Amino acid sequence: MSYLELSGLQKRYGSAVAVDDVSLSVAKGEAVALLGPSGCGKTTTLRMLAGLIEPNQGMIRVDGSEITRLPAHKRNMGYVFQSYALFPHMSVARNVAFGLEERGRPKAEIARQVEEALAMVRLEGLAQRRPRELSGGQQQRVALARALVIHPSVLLLDESLSNLDAKLRDTMRHEIRSIQRSLGITTLFVTHDQVEALTMCDRIAVMHRGRIAQIGSPEDIYERPATRFVAEFVGRANALPAERGSDGRVTLWGAAQPVTAPVEQAFDIFVRPQRMRILPLSEPAGDATARVTGKVLRNVFVGDHVEVLVEGAGGQLTVEMASGSPVPPEGSEVAVVWRAQDSLPFAREAA
Repeated sequence: MSYLELSGLQKRYGSAVAVDDVSLSVAKGEAVALLGPSGCGKTTTLRMLAGLIEPNQGMIRVDGSEITRLPAHKRNMGYVFQSYALFPHMSVARNVAFGLEERGRPKAEIARQVEEALAMVRLEGLAQRRPRELSGGQQQRVALARALVIHPSVLLLDESLSNLDAKLRDTMRHEIRSIQRSLGITTLFVTHDQVEALTMCDRIAVMHRGRIAQIGSPEDIYERPATRFVAEFVGRANALPAERGSDGRVTLWGAAQPVTAPVEQAFDIFVRPQRMRILPLSEPAGDATARVTGKVLRNVFVGDHVEVLVEGAGGQLTVEMASGSPVPPEGSEVAVVWRAQDSLPFAREAA
């Protein structure tokens, strides 16, 4: 049973369509990411859900009740903004208490719930500080506590980790996911960062040009992309131009391949860099059944892996090798191999 339901949402600004017929069902306690590039409509969708923007068409339901035209302050949504939007003149405690005060809760109840919320986000002892006296990660925790203290029906996170440095983002991803699971709170998380979407949510809705291109589990989205856009946007992938001969066989870089490609028009084969291996030309491929050859142009050390750029008859591709593995010297001729089932065919887009 869906707890949160978006049905046919559309938002237009004059002749421009920002969100076009978005429908989504979210179960109670589920965390769903709206993932996509800037301008795809994900934040507009979130703001319609929060009541900050009114849709031109469509319907929003929470726990069976329609809230499409309900004012924002009556929706009981917890919203964590990208900028955190903390009140600079208020203490941490007053920032967290704001939503409860607006609801007219008794002072004793407010004090107790604020204390519990600050403990939940590990900010005990900082209640009397001002936002300017906090680090970015601490400010993010205050914004999260303020959103959670009202016991919202739905938690909305709008690019809420984008202002943090890489290491702190990694820490906060796990902390927020742990809190979300422990509370069992239904959550919608807007992000353009695929790592955040893959690690923090039960399902991902990939948005493109105002529509949902695909929705599924993180594994489904990554391993079984439904469209070329999803394959290109989520994770990294090499696009190898393919050709189909008169006998129906598929060739890549001039070599016949055991690849099934249902499309009849011009198409490319997408392969994840980490699914490829590099071998000497004379070495058998083993269980790998697809193979192209080329010359190593460059090796780039990236920390936990080395990116090997290989150029061949059909262009260039990148292979990821684990750090510490023997890396082929630049200029050497090599074979690049992978399993046929790791080949993803998608129609070539018109130039």
